[in-house]
Amino acid sequence: MRKIEIKGGVCGAIFRAAGYDDLDNACKKIGHCDTGSAVITPGFASNAKYIIHAVGPQWSGGNHNEPELLYNAYRRSLELAVENNCRSIGFPLISAGIYGYPMEKAWERAICACCDFLKQHTEADIACEIFTPLPITVIMIS
Repeated sequence: MRKIEIKGGVCGAIFRAAGYDDLDNACKKIGHCDTGSAVITPGFASNAKYIIHAVGPQWSGGNHNEPELLYNAYRRSLELAVENNCRSIGFPLISAGIYGYPMEKAWERAICACCDFLKQHTEADIACEIFTPLPITVIMIS
């Protein structure tokens, strides 16, 4: 279980775009989010209607359920997006930054989770975008 808080990187950028105080208060009301899950808040001052906060695992060598936890973080995020009638969702490459998840393995989990979700939920009208900052790479799945 992790307290929802600003760490830096993508998370810090999201808080800055949404407005720190509003987003911080919304996160405090939620309290926490388990690793491998996600929660949703309003987008506040950002260009997004909602912000889905996904908690991926810290990499510990791959023998501590990290692949399943990462997959579940993407899956739960997509479930929340569909439940809230979102037509698109953009993901940073979850856990591949300060959490140390190997980039290639993180890409594999992200693509697998998004493709599996869309195959299993053919009624979902949602496009997924996955990106990483170095080098700038975007994969769109719809």
